[in-house]
Amino acid sequence: MNNLRALAAEVLYQVVDQGQSLNQVLPIAASKVNPKEKALLQQLCYGVLRYLPSLEHYCRELLAKPLKGKQRVFQFLLYVGIYQLQHMRIPPHAAVAETVNALQALNAPGLKGLVNAVLRNFQRRQDELEQAAEQNEVCKYNHPGWFIKLIKSAYPKQWQQILAANQQQAPMWLRVNQQHHTTQQYLDKLNGASISARLVDGFTDAILLDSACDVFSLPGFADGACSVQDGAAQMAARLLDPQEGERILDACAAPGGKTCHILELANKLDVIALDCDQSRLNRVQENLDRIGLSATLQCADASTPDTWWDKQLFDKILLDVPCSATGVIRRHPDIKWLRRAADIEQLATLQASILETNWSLLKPGGTLIYATCSVLPQENSDQVKAFLAKHQDAVHQPLHNNDTLAQPGWQFLPELNDGFYYAKITKKL
Repeated sequence: MNNLRALAAEVLYQVVDQGQSLNQVLPIAASKVNPKEKALLQQLCYGVLRYLPSLEHYCRELLAKPLKGKQRVFQFLLYVGIYQLQHMRIPPHAAVAETVNALQALNAPGLKGLVNAVLRNFQRRQDELEQAAEQNEVCKYNHPGWFIKLIKSAYPKQWQQILAANQQQAPMWLRVNQQHHTTQQYLDKLNGASISARLVDGFTDAILLDSACDVFSLPGFADGACSVQDGAAQMAARLLDPQEGERILDACAAPGGKTCHILELANKLDVIALDCDQSRLNRVQENLDRIGLSATLQCADASTPDTWWDKQLFDKILLDVPCSATGVIRRHPDIKWLRRAADIEQLATLQASILETNWSLLKPGGTLIYATCSVLPQENSDQVKAFLAKHQDAVHQPLHNNDTLAQPGWQFLPELNDGFYYAKITKKL
């Protein structure tokens, strides 16, 4: 089966109904299509996941009864069809015809009449259906109700802006390897290669591309001149501020962007990159190989240092803890449907445990950066506040004027950059 829309329906079924990660299932499906069609396959899958509640709403109105059980994949095919009609520039007749044809690949030609009728009916009733969906908050914002509630509570003035940002396509950021070029020098190289890009205030090593491109079209990419990394993610290494000769732990290091950045900023570092997933650790090695720098990679669990730690204290620790990833929803729209409200409490417990155990690995006078790609206070400022209250030897280091003990840390919300959180804590001598 290599019909594009049939593959999209299968991927969406695997993600939404079977709880698999889009990062796992989409590449497998993409390997079955013409390389020129990969972008369209990705657009269909990402698009349906972004607008899932409203698409479900339309189908509830358009179908006498939902497709269940073995027919669920055809329900997702309807979402693919409606998404094209509502959000894409594909001519409507082509979108309908191609979606109906996908049933052949899905071995269900008998459903062609039903799918055709639903899509034609959507076209006729589109305005009415859209207006009705707007009355339902989950459909209007296309996020789960529990998440909307948490965001409203945490950001009473910005919640709509955050939800809207999550629905956008994320831009492509580069991190310039300062051992090769200054950021301005590399921007000049991009301009020379007719790649339109710009600098962004406050992001020292970062360049924002005006539109995404193939990494191998970037000057010197294969030799490590730059890497793809979101602007807010690049703050981790800069806040850690590595200095020559330091021993540094990058806990939960995969896929290695922050490890590489640390190594690019200072010489003669002894960096331990830790992750509990060997396949993800292999990606760290690939990234290190490309930039030509080295770290000690260890496959181990950051929450149990007794299984891997050599009893040598660290000068600095970057603790990019497992989190809800609610700051990177625009890059991973499946997060909205794979996460559950109960996950947040479980993650907060795990984060507190990792923070607690890794604190003991830090030298007196050393620095720890606590980081997440979450926008939820339960995982961020609440976590750091509780830790500081518990540890007399922990000193809060403000990162900006509003970084206080009452509201510690630096919360980046999804805008040009992804949503990230950082807090800087030093250990008393």
